[in-house]
Amino acid sequence: MTRMDAAGGLAATTTLDVTTAIDMLWDLDAPRRLAAADATLWGADATDLARTRLGWITTHTTSREFLPKIAQIRESMRDKGLRNVILAGMGGSSLAPEVIGKTLDLPLHIVDTTDPVAVAGALSSDLDSTVVVVSSKSGSTIETESLRRAFVQAFTDAGVKNVGDHFVIVTDPGSPLEQLGKAMSATVIPADPNVGGRYSALTAFGLVPAALAGADIAELLDEADDFAATIGNEPGDNPALLLAAALTTGDTLSIGGDGSGIVGLGDWIEQLVAESTGKNGTGILPVVIETSDAFGHTTPGAIDAVVGGSGMPGRLGSIATTPPQLTVNGPLGAQFLCWEVAVALASIPLGVNPFDQPNVAESKDNTATILADGAPDEEPSFVDGPITGYGEADTLTDALRGLLDTATATDGGYVAVMAYLDPHSDGAVADVRRALADIANVPVTFGWGPRFLHSTGQFHKGGRPTGAFLQITGHTDRNCEVPGRPYGFAELEAAQAAGDRDALRRRGRPLVRLHLTERSDGAAALLAAIKEMARP
Repeated sequence: MTRMDAAGGLAATTTLDVTTAIDMLWDLDAPRRLAAADATLWGADATDLARTRLGWITTHTTSREFLPKIAQIRESMRDKGLRNVILAGMGGSSLAPEVIGKTLDLPLHIVDTTDPVAVAGALSSDLDSTVVVVSSKSGSTIETESLRRAFVQAFTDAGVKNVGDHFVIVTDPGSPLEQLGKAMSATVIPADPNVGGRYSALTAFGLVPAALAGADIAELLDEADDFAATIGNEPGDNPALLLAAALTTGDTLSIGGDGSGIVGLGDWIEQLVAESTGKNGTGILPVVIETSDAFGHTTPGAIDAVVGGSGMPGRLGSIATTPPQLTVNGPLGAQFLCWEVAVALASIPLGVNPFDQPNVAESKDNTATILADGAPDEEPSFVDGPITGYGEADTLTDALRGLLDTATATDGGYVAVMAYLDPHSDGAVADVRRALADIANVPVTFGWGPRFLHSTGQFHKGGRPTGAFLQITGHTDRNCEVPGRPYGFAELEAAQAAGDRDALRRRGRPLVRLHLTERSDGAAALLAAIKEMARP
């Protein structure tokens, strides 16, 4: 049986059995209570935090307040010849702008990495014509603050006058970053303190960088506004309720695009789902896939979902070899709000607080300790050409096979590939996900470090304890200093990778580290080894 709910410009369609979940949520009056920002929906333990995290329900209205300010900044940018926009942010501060930028083909460059190769490339841009947006809710995120320092130094070294004119700061009122922004005479735009990072797509965090790069953010808000009126609708006329019910039918969600106008939405959904639900030993594991024909074959047992913009609602079966079980079609502004509502609702039957992230801080704390005291020595277990392995296996093939076998033998097992490399020059490493998925009988995820620490990193530590982890690091002779700190970006990235390894090992998670002593050759050798394993 196929069910479709279409309202507010968006349609959700599913072939899954969602009746029980819909009835449960409706009996709780959950849609209407959420629309009214009822903080008690997730239980007594979550109520206090929820009271300070439900501002996203009305951001389609409240975010209009800073539209005149954005128009003034854009006019000032044109007058000063500032045409390039770089966003320095992590997690919830970067993923929504990235989707908007890719979808609208905007000149927006995202720097959400500490890899020294990537940072050096960003610092070598045409600074005279560049505005850097620095976004951090807390104002103390180590990656963002390190990037801010590096860009300030780069502008200064380039002889740019009035360095503050080249910065726009987005942060919560009263944060350390707000004070730094004012001290450097930058433009400071206060964000809504009652919205958590992963729910901030339609706040200043999501909209300011995109607007400065040329996006019509009023249109996005209009799309969300149209959809907002449907949040409390009855079943049959409530796409977010249908989507929420569908999400509760499985513990893994495979997300692909249908090629109809929205680019990269899966990465934003991944963070929202993983960080909201992946805790207390449970949650929904999101798997972002490359193409729709990968459904069923890369994520056995997963809910197969397709998202798109202008595609026909309910176009089941026309965009994948195996018909997906769930489709969500609608404009980007409506997609943002629909998924936020659906994940918040789905968290009720899952029994989790969608607004906390109890395990994210551990890797951060480990990083700080390693930067201060140094990383523990690790002895390699094998060397295979440009790849040095750390673990218990004696060869590269044995290491990879061991991870796959461990995950396959575990109920609900999955493999997580975590690459602490440059997403641009080392982009070929992302092909490891699909290469492994082609020979695995379990879901395989991929994340760029340290970016994933602010999204799926929560699920890795707090979600179901069934992951097997492949960490990929790489050597580089190129480093960038972090001004005012006793370390550079190479040391910071290495400390973040080591800190995450420590957090996973303390939980007994199976982990193999592969260090590419030569990045390009190492990536090629790794992919070749995986393809060789696939041969009969």
